[in-house]
Amino acid sequence: MKKPYISVVIPVYNEQECLETLYQRLTSSLDKLEKDYEVILVNDGSQDNSTAILDELHARRPERIRVIHLNGNFGQHMAIMAGFENVRGEIVITLDADLQNPPEEIYKLVDKMDQGHDVVGGYRMNRKDSAWRLFVSKAHNKLRERIAPQLKMKDEGCMLRAYRRNIVDLMVSCNEASTFIPALAMSYAANPAEVGVAHEARELGTSSYNFFKLIRYNFDLVTNFSLVPLQFISFIGITISIASLFFVVYLFMRRIIIGPEAQGVFTLFAIQFFLIGIILLALGIIGEYIGRIYQQVRERPRYVIREIKQQNNSSQHQTSTSVMQQKEKEYVS
Repeated sequence: MKKPYISVVIPVYNEQECLETLYQRLTSSLDKLEKDYEVILVNDGSQDNSTAILDELHARRPERIRVIHLNGNFGQHMAIMAGFENVRGEIVITLDADLQNPPEEIYKLVDKMDQGHDVVGGYRMNRKDSAWRLFVSKAHNKLRERIAPQLKMKDEGCMLRAYRRNIVDLMVSCNEASTFIPALAMSYAANPAEVGVAHEARELGTSSYNFFKLIRYNFDLVTNFSLVPLQFISFIGITISIASLFFVVYLFMRRIIIGPEAQGVFTLFAIQFFLIGIILLALGIIGEYIGRIYQQVRERPRYVIREIKQQNNSSQHQTSTSVMQQKEKEYVS
């Protein structure tokens, strides 16, 4: 099979309402580019009718549409990684299935990549999200700027992005149990760029990102690319220790000058509760880092691919492996 120039990777989770429209708009946009392309749709354990629809889309254009069915729901970033591990194109583009980032904007990223950039990130212009999502996104970007200033991105929440193939291979070879793809790519990029892309309100289906997933999303970014939370907790600990020393000296001098007194009992309780809260916060942050180390050292597959549907090879089974392992298998065979 001739290798395509462009690979588009799209994670899919319960998007049955969007898939037909996505297919029509995406293939129309890519056909206009007049470049060889493939579309990899990664089914991340969908529980609606998405599985059957994806198989039907593959049957329409098997030379262009490839479908990867995961064995369960492993999360958006792991679904993208499963797609990355199977791409064949020189330029790899990620896109959400909900059509909030229009497929018609892909040409902007391709033009930038053709100028020699190795990573091109999209940032959403005139966003059509709710006030709550806009607030969370803005807070998230501010947090990232403070904690990981080396990751220069206007809008890391935008999934419409393009990567050179060597960047994708590096990301896959990391084999991290949890990761944050846009930030990981930026850490490898030598000549990154950004381009403004349109944004549309979600008209079909419902978002799978709830408050808990957004919290996890932030923890993945923070714990994978910065030690600032640990350093901040250490700084707080040192500050409180010094303040506590002065407070003990103050109480000792007060006892000598005034004598025993019981009026400060509630103050001491308040200080104790404050310190207990700081300790619990510190344990929680340390636990996040240790938990990710625990996940990594177990070396379990990040995801399990149940089936790959593609031209001339309609049924394959495999688990997550690195690019180097794939190359070793090819060499041995």
